[in-house]
Amino acid sequence: MKNICLLITFFLFTLPSANAQNALEIMKKVDAISKAINDSSFSTMSLSTCKFAKINKKIKCLERPRVKKLETAQINTGKDKLDSKSISILLAPARDRGIGMLSFSYDDPTRDSESWLYLSALGKVKRMASGNDEDVEATSIFGSEFTTEDMETGKIDEYEYEILKDGKLGKRPVWIIESKPKPARLKKTRYSKSIVWIDKELWIALKIQTFDKRDKPYKRLSFSKVEKISGHWIARSIIIINQQTSRLSKMAMEKIALNVSVSENFLSQRSLTDFAFRENHLKKLRKQMK
Repeated sequence: MKNICLLITFFLFTLPSANAQNALEIMKKVDAISKAINDSSFSTMSLSTCKFAKINKKIKCLERPRVKKLETAQINTGKDKLDSKSISILLAPARDRGIGMLSFSYDDPTRDSESWLYLSALGKVKRMASGNDEDVEATSIFGSEFTTEDMETGKIDEYEYEILKDGKLGKRPVWIIESKPKPARLKKTRYSKSIVWIDKELWIALKIQTFDKRDKPYKRLSFSKVEKISGHWIARSIIIINQQTSRLSKMAMEKIALNVSVSENFLSQRSLTDFAFRENHLKKLRKQMK
């Protein structure tokens, strides 16, 4: 009898909990939907950033926001289309026109994401540091509070998940899921954990709260203006609030086209430096924009 009790105890503590399994399945479905949206997409958006303060319980900019306009193309690549490539080119303000960022993200946990920034004024391409550990500056997206890690999809198996509770965010039914990086991932990220609010019906994130390595609130992302576009539910507005620097950025999608024809040759460093080559591809993409 004693041996049987010990055996039961062993299985109770070694088998994964149903909660953990369900949380992982939820996050895998959310990621699959996200990848389907960005399988091949082209969009124009505005990116604004400002210093903020809470006034009368409302968050307000303390200065005139710095607004940038950009075009972005993205495709899924690699085996089973689990990797991704994207390029973003600034259209405005005029002084920043032509600045571009190229990013590659890999499903392989042994490969870090890669990013290159082209500064048109200098005519040079700069390789951005990979990883987001404490000794490396995170790769900001055009000086905003968004980083390449914040916008990254995939890497699901590099985290452990737990459903904290079912609830509501506004009027939407949600799962509230805690995400913690596994040891290998923990070395590459600035976040010790994230709390994610997942819409139970739409299978998209509505809110994310991240924490730093001291477990203090770091960044909060809010997704709004959710619309159904080409059969997919998409948040057209994302606000990220850095709770430690009191700065916020808003990414507002003005136009988007899904299932467009994006040449992988376009998603290359040549597009950053060769204006004619880049514009030739962009003109083709603009024609596909609804």
